[in-house]
Amino acid sequence: MTGRDSMSFILHIETATNVCSIALAGDGQLLSLRESTIRNIHATVITRFIDEVLKSSNLDLSAIDAIAVSEGPGSYTGLRIGVATAKGLCYALDKPLIAVPTLQAMASGIRQSAWDNMILFCPMIDARRMEVYYALYDFNGNEIRETCAEIIWEDSFSDILAGHTIIFGGDGTPKCREVLKSQENAIFIDEFNASAQYMVTLAEDRYVRKEFEDLAYFEPFYLKDFIAGKPNVKGLNFKTS
Repeated sequence: MTGRDSMSFILHIETATNVCSIALAGDGQLLSLRESTIRNIHATVITRFIDEVLKSSNLDLSAIDAIAVSEGPGSYTGLRIGVATAKGLCYALDKPLIAVPTLQAMASGIRQSAWDNMILFCPMIDARRMEVYYALYDFNGNEIRETCAEIIWEDSFSDILAGHTIIFGGDGTPKCREVLKSQENAIFIDEFNASAQYMVTLAEDRYVRKEFEDLAYFEPFYLKDFIAGKPNVKGLNFKTS
């Protein structure tokens, strides 16, 4: 790979939802991606995925310049696994830790479906029962409705939908589609999930500006209390690029 000596490499870890996703980027460009959508197998595959994305680019861990982790909100267990792995690598390698808000990264991914810079983006993560974690972003990535956990009703976005199109995406979207489907300006993306590839641009920006976390004190953004889940190691479904 040309220019490798001067290229900055960031390892990205996304475990805030059912997806366990690992990406490697160089100078803000995605180099390799490995992920699985199987629920509750993060601890089983995360180190393997890290090893595979590095090998695919012929890199050792020592070549990594920073570790970026999806900070939440999301699954308590998933976030703990991702953050613990990221912090362990940072301590062992003496590298900085970059935290990327999960919903902001998802909004960056949803934006790829936009055709108008006046469109708004609403990433949603399933928060169990009838609640979702969500936030609302404009085309430039600015948060215009802060992250929260709410039950979505028919009028939850009526004031904004009256004048804007909103694209909804994420694993919390299916439970909201039924109550929002009557809203003319509500658009839903099917099978859109959190992914480490959507963290790349945001992490690179924080790396350039040296916005690093304090390893001793950094904790995930949980927003809600812990509810345990059972691991599933059958029928593993991995994706790679």
